[in-house]
Amino acid sequence: ISLCATKPLPERVKIVEVGPRDGLQNEKTIVPAEVKIRLIDMLSEAGLPVIEATSFVSPKWVPQMADQEEVMRGINRKPGVNYPVLTPNLKGYRAAVKAGAKEVAIFGAASELFSKKNINCSVEESLQRFEEVMAAGKHEGIPVRGYVSCVLGCPYEGKVSPLKVAEVAKRMYAMGCYEISLGDTIGVGTPGSMSEMLETVMKEVPVDALAVHCHDTYGQALANILVALQKGISVVDSSVSGLGGCPYAQGASGNVATEDVVYMLQGLGIHT
Repeated sequence: ISLCATKPLPERVKIVEVGPRDGLQNEKTIVPAEVKIRLIDMLSEAGLPVIEATSFVSPKWVPQMADQEEVMRGINRKPGVNYPVLTPNLKGYRAAVKAGAKEVAIFGAASELFSKKNINCSVEESLQRFEEVMAAGKHEGIPVRGYVSCVLGCPYEGKVSPLKVAEVAKRMYAMGCYEISLGDTIGVGTPGSMSEMLETVMKEVPVDALAVHCHDTYGQALANILVALQKGISVVDSSVSGLGGCPYAQGASGNVATEDVVYMLQGLGIHT
């Protein structure tokens, strides 16, 4: 596998801060709403342009996110900062918009078993569910981002085919997702597998509509992000202090730390 840079590195990278949602969703102890609000406000004060604020999922499935409306009401919205939220279905979408969300994200998987355990339906069913959210978003002018989980491996299935990832990403893009975030949910990817997967996906989805979302289970996240930058990707998801994991991916350590990504990008002369 050749890992030589195929393009010049991007001049600017957009960081999508996922700590308040992906970072906290796994915490066993419920974090009070006022603490979440303060965290989000501090992140916006630090200059982050996109902060994923919460998730409009059923509190039964993710108790940590039961205060989603209170959090959305309480944050001090800074001009120029986006505060997207995760919405699994039309019900979640409606609640999110009612609470003041101006952007939402849907989440699917490239692994059938993970889809079943995480969102309780097949990959195909999940994509059909998202059609309703996409139609509503289009009608109401709400941009929708798409997440694809398990792009480099699954806790239940092991290796995941890059072709499957490309197929799901292509469907989401065709539906109208303006950006597709490719998630190494359990952090098993290496620069080699990341390169192969991105090459495959980029045949189906334009590179400027792609983002990467790396977990650091085996210390590979920054190396994998660098590979993505070399391919021309200029959007990176990260989590302050490396918070996070996934309730349905046992043993996965946190997301890549925002401060580490920023440090690397600054060292490369890339603006954030």
